[in-house]
Amino acid sequence: MFLSFLRKKLGKDPEDKVKNVCKDSTELKDTVYDLIRTIKDPEKPNTLEELNVVYEDGVEVKEPTLGKVDVIRVEFNPTVPHCSLATLIGLCIRIKLERNMPYPIKLDIYIKDGAHTTEHEINKQINDKERIAAAMENPNLKEMVENCILEED
Repeated sequence: MFLSFLRKKLGKDPEDKVKNVCKDSTELKDTVYDLIRTIKDPEKPNTLEELNVVYEDGVEVKEPTLGKVDVIRVEFNPTVPHCSLATLIGLCIRIKLERNMPYPIKLDIYIKDGAHTTEHEINKQINDKERIAAAMENPNLKEMVENCILEED
């Protein structure tokens, strides 16, 4: 069932689409970073890159799964240890990558170790599919995410 959904979404066999999109893990890492660096901070008029919330070394490409799905780990560093919007930032990273990657990926998003007072709880939230889906059903939260991930021309 999943493969038929994937074929429908991609328009053909998913393995055809995956081949030659990103030639290696360095190119994939660069693609991921280019997508997340332009996300706007929910409170400030800056991007996450400008605030050093996301950084190139925070993107890691791991070994693909048995089904040849790339595994990407993104680490981010909130500006302060008690940042009230860390969950929203993680949600923005997830949504932007899920929408813009040209093929399926397994995405793990984490707050940098020791960078937030409730990092374990937030890490659990931003990596839970049901919580992500529920959050995106909230119209106010969805609007905030859309504003943060909107690309400026």
